[in-house]
Amino acid sequence: MSHLRQEFIRFSVDAGVIRFGEFVTKAGRLSPYFFNAGLFNDGANLGKLAAFYADTLINSGVEFDMLFGPAYKGITLASATAVALAARGRNVPFAYNRKEAKDHGEGGTIVGAQLQGRVVIIDDVISAGTSVRESVDMIRAAGATPAAVLIALDRMERSGKDDALSAHSAVQEVSQTYNMPVVSIGNLNDLFDYLSAAGAGAELTQHKDAVAAYRDRYGSK
Repeated sequence: MSHLRQEFIRFSVDAGVIRFGEFVTKAGRLSPYFFNAGLFNDGANLGKLAAFYADTLINSGVEFDMLFGPAYKGITLASATAVALAARGRNVPFAYNRKEAKDHGEGGTIVGAQLQGRVVIIDDVISAGTSVRESVDMIRAAGATPAAVLIALDRMERSGKDDALSAHSAVQEVSQTYNMPVVSIGNLNDLFDYLSAAGAGAELTQHKDAVAAYRDRYGSK
């Protein structure tokens, strides 16, 4: 696990954004952990999160001209990441969408800079891939090119029912469907490595076996 990924997992746990226990996922599974990026809800934590997004995007080597944040969480994430990139000497425009088209003023569903060039979609996680599909459609409709998706955490879970799990995770399916990389700051393997580390502490390491069992059952290769 790289230093950046390790620091992100530690930051998320310390901020209470990654929590352990029993949580029902959108797919109806009982998960031993839960990631809620909406809990990065103050200025200091949002600034740190944006720094992780910016550094991960720069380190990825993805060529890009602007950022796009799908409503709703992506709006804050894309704008904050643009600020963090500017602080690193990379000033790029960003845009986001409205859920409902505005019928006055400038109108339309897109707010911010004009969609053009190579666009990176920024979100928190990918579950069903719906927001990515909608974002890709809007970007292409504007004549721009979807360059990559950048997310905070890749849960690395295969979709489908327990008796008919898909061969790939939602992230892998998105990457294959749209022929573009999906870059994550951290993933389930990073979380497990963090829980397995000697310095994690008994309060955290007690969840290691449950996370390992969940990964064995639903995890992608």
